[in-house]
Amino acid sequence: MFRLWAKEWKENRMVRDITICDGAPPSEKNRTKKVFDALEEVCYTFDLGKPIWLDMNIAEFKRVDKTRFSKDNFIEEIPFDYLEIQVIEEDDDF
Repeated sequence: MFRLWAKEWKENRMVRDITICDGAPPSEKNRTKKVFDALEEVCYTFDLGKPIWLDMNIAEFKRVDKTRFSKDNFIEEIPFDYLEIQVIEEDDDF
């Protein structure tokens, strides 16, 4: 099972969060596809545009399975300081 936890933060307080689960068999989707699908579901649920992955986001996510998207990552204005995503459970095949 693959689970991604997304949190909106404003003034050092978590405003809202959601956990996205993907129970697809490991061979069906690769890790990148699971992350992008989960992020798309987060953005749909929170009514946000999709954030732009900058080089620093990619490097941080590869290193610690966690990254933050601030106002620089979004085209439109956001009503929070940043959106943080973190992989909290992953298939054993990775």
